[in-house]
Amino acid sequence: MSERFLVIAAARSETRYLPDDVEVVITGLGKTAAAIATTRALAERGEAGRERLTVVNLGSCGALRPGLRGAFEPGAVLNHDMSADAIRALGYDPRERLTTGFGDPELVLATGDLFVSDPAVRDVLAERASLVDMEGYAVVMACQTFGVPVRVVKHVSDDADESALDWATAVDTSARDLAQWWTANLA
Repeated sequence: MSERFLVIAAARSETRYLPDDVEVVITGLGKTAAAIATTRALAERGEAGRERLTVVNLGSCGALRPGLRGAFEPGAVLNHDMSADAIRALGYDPRERLTTGFGDPELVLATGDLFVSDPAVRDVLAERASLVDMEGYAVVMACQTFGVPVRVVKHVSDDADESALDWATAVDTSARDLAQWWTANLA
């Protein structure tokens, strides 16, 4: 049985240039929507339907550090907007940082429900990560819960500053570059 891929993306605009035969699930924006849609997609397949399945979370992201352009495959995701230290102090493991087993393990994607467009917020996040989005961590967490391999591939659409507010225009370039990445790496 050959490996099968399921693309999980926040918005249809991020996947519009993928080949027609690629199976895509659109989650909507944010961690909650991404977690629900990913969980639903994996649960509906049942255990046999998940065999040899790899999820690929494709999407756009903001750069937290200067000079980052193009498509990246981070090997770690960070839930940046939770009180991880407080949760740890209560005796629980918040699992705020997950690794995928794919990509660059030193390249971290910070995920949160905050749409980062403020340079001050960006600079604080840059101390812990290189890229920022709103869904990656949730997709990885859901996939790991189901034991399904997951790759995260993000294209920089902005510098996580006021340029992020023009995301609707910039996402077309991200979609084209993500489709090229798909063709070069998985097709």
